[in-house]
Amino acid sequence: MLELTRAVYDDLIAHARESTPEECCGVLGGAREGDWKEPSERASGRSAPASTADRYRRAENVAAEPRTAYELDPEEQLAHMQAIEDAGREVVGFAHSHPAGPPVPSRTDERQATWSGYSYVIVALGGAEPFVGSWRWTGETFEQETVAVQSADSPT
Repeated sequence: MLELTRAVYDDLIAHARESTPEECCGVLGGAREGDWKEPSERASGRSAPASTADRYRRAENVAAEPRTAYELDPEEQLAHMQAIEDAGREVVGFAHSHPAGPPVPSRTDERQATWSGYSYVIVALGGAEPFVGSWRWTGETFEQETVAVQSADSPT
């Protein structure tokens, strides 16, 4: 499960809308509880890890075709990850948008996924309302996870 603060949820949608028709991307920070470091841990029946994202650091999409793909500059990604850790938080995942595409990971998303056990959030704008979904990369495939949004007055 991935729990988003209301501020992070709102910023994800705003960033996606502002970046359209290109995909946006960024790094999520917060707290991680548990981990699946290896696909065998998932198969063992161990319950899914949970994360809370209370920070979203917007990144520039440097993909060659930013309308259909996203790519974070490695130096910028490292700087965002360091800033999250410097604030006493952990990297919990990554986010990007599908401005007109389906609200599921694409084949490109699967080919480029490298952070096993982390959440990959997709903000899809192709429907009447934005859809925010999350998938945890197992090292082999994406598994959809529940997304919960805290109310505005919930503590982080």
